Amino acid sequence: MRKSIFYHAGCPVCTSAEKDIVNLIGADNVEVVHLGENKARISEAENAGVKSVPALVTPNGNTLHINFGASMEDVKG
Repeated sequence: MRKSIFYHAGCPVCTSAEKDIVNLIGADNVEVVHLGENKARISEAENAGVKSVPALVTPNGNTLHINFGASMEDVKG
């Protein structure tokens, strides 16, 4: 089974959402990607439909935007 991917940028909104997502679906079921530390994956996130972070991309390819921490333009800096 493929994992969900949780993209975030390290802001307080993002880190709070990360804790909740990991608690809800389990650490074994989600890959956490900090786009501030791993800028090489920004295009991957955008191709998956991520418009802002925090966001969760499900194994089925659905992109779920959670609250609002930063736009992808802000993440790109």
